[in-house]
Amino acid sequence: MTRYTDDSKERVRDAVEMVDLVGTRTELRRAGVNRYEGLCPFHDERTPSFGIDPAQKLFYCFGCGEGGDAFKFVQLTEGLDFKGALEYLADRYGVKLEPVEEDPATAERRRERERLLELLERTATFYVRYLWDSGEAAPAREYLASRGLDEAVLREFRVGYAPSAYDTLLRSVRKAGFSNREVYDAGLAQRAKGEGMLYDRFRRRIMFPLCDMRGRVLGFGARALGADQKPKYLNSAEGIVYHKGRNLFGADIARAAATKAGSVIVAEGYTDVIAMHQAGLRNTVGLMGTALTEEQVGELSRLAPRIQLALDADGAGQEAMLRAARVAAGRRLELRVVPLPAGTDPADLVAAEGARAMQRLVDASVPFVRFRVERELSTGDTGTAEGKDAVISALRPVFAQIPPSALREELIALVGDRTDLSPALVGSWLAQGAGARAGAGGRGAFGRDREGEAGRGPSTRPPRAVDAFVEAEQEFLVACLAAPKAGGEALTSVDVDAAFTDDLTRRAARHLRDHLQAPLERLGPEDGELSTLIAKLSVRAAQALGSADSIEGAAINMELMRVRRDKAAARASGQGGVAQLAAREDDLRRRLDRIIERAMATQGGDVPR
Repeated sequence: MTRYTDDSKERVRDAVEMVDLVGTRTELRRAGVNRYEGLCPFHDERTPSFGIDPAQKLFYCFGCGEGGDAFKFVQLTEGLDFKGALEYLADRYGVKLEPVEEDPATAERRRERERLLELLERTATFYVRYLWDSGEAAPAREYLASRGLDEAVLREFRVGYAPSAYDTLLRSVRKAGFSNREVYDAGLAQRAKGEGMLYDRFRRRIMFPLCDMRGRVLGFGARALGADQKPKYLNSAEGIVYHKGRNLFGADIARAAATKAGSVIVAEGYTDVIAMHQAGLRNTVGLMGTALTEEQVGELSRLAPRIQLALDADGAGQEAMLRAARVAAGRRLELRVVPLPAGTDPADLVAAEGARAMQRLVDASVPFVRFRVERELSTGDTGTAEGKDAVISALRPVFAQIPPSALREELIALVGDRTDLSPALVGSWLAQGAGARAGAGGRGAFGRDREGEAGRGPSTRPPRAVDAFVEAEQEFLVACLAAPKAGGEALTSVDVDAAFTDDLTRRAARHLRDHLQAPLERLGPEDGELSTLIAKLSVRAAQALGSADSIEGAAINMELMRVRRDKAAARASGQGGVAQLAAREDDLRRRLDRIIERAMATQGGDVPR
């Protein structure tokens, strides 16, 4: 994997225009000298609680608690890791990334891969042009129209057509300077019987580009147009660039909508995904013709915390859902099932009944555990005692995943009704041998935290609770950030261990003491909690009127709260010292009042009371 120099990262950070970047996701308005605010792109809200500091290039939402720098913003909104976010921003702002010095073999492999990616991108463009401009592709256009797919959405997904001649693509890319070896390594050509003549791998087929999260073409899925062609679907061969089962069809297009919705819909076929996007369900991705893999589950978890399976309602589709649950087990994901009518797929349903019908089904998705229970009841023998015992036994591990809840009681009642047994008896049998697992912490693939709280993804977690002492300590850091020169002196003079009660805020104070001018400097992706807190403080500081008085007032307020706590403790213990602490409290209160009066007289006023 290519690594980039620290200087490259800083040049990207410097090039980012934070208002421009964040403004693509939410409408911003100025709310101070160095602050903009808007509706949070990570959770639904009506009143803005999301703000950015454009100078420091930081964001923070006081509603859901998400915060960080430009790299973190792109990671969350685009579903990328840090390296992907760095490359995304470099592309957006025209910064050339410099890789860390590589050995010759590694550098050659990187150049080879980049060359193949360029070839695949050119090939996708070739296929798109051939679909819409050639007479040969008329039957392909007619087929796609018969599935109810519009040209605009097909162009968005870069759907194309591979001509029937054996060497049309080969001749085209050779003219562009690509060698036979490169065409072969990209999975676009194959040889007749080993080392024989080279010819196009894809011919007389509708072409669906298979892309990574950044939209780079890695390979193709190809649907046969004629009944005489076998197989019906043909994918790129495994190679240097394409690896089957690692990516999701349409993820590059769906990721923004999935992040916003907090959920991602999973369909099977390429046309299913495209039809659902056309129907307004823009958070839909596809499995690329494979059973759900560990790598794909990882991709899904980066898109959203809730997965809604809209797989065909036949036996194969149901088996695919069961496999999905097994693969997703142990991850912090909420798995739900979209109840498709038997014998239909999403594309057929959208074409026959329209977008609203599909939207209603998605809205009616049920927790995977309900689907699992209903499937066992529908496939099991509920007419005999032996059959009922077998169904109860099969359901026992399912119920072990469900905490005490209304859902659990509903499902127990359902099992009792279908087996003609009392719910109390069914509940006691289902609980046998499941206590340890049912009470364990964590989260299963059935979509509920085992403590009973509905699962939250990284963009919907509540902000960290802040008590009065921590709030006062954070106000001091905000004041220091708002007036960096005086703030640096104040942080240098304060005894951080004695002055701060909260470990995270204490860590922030130590870090800011050396990095007040560039708050997130030398914080990496692994410092997530600390980075989020510093982003929060910086966004607040961008709205504050920085002054030495504000810093002094915040420092006095911190000490005043500690003195009041100590006085209360001394009075409760009866050990004495209350009078001295009360005198100290009066002195601090008078000093704070003088600072507030001075600030009001000069129309400052940003001093904590």
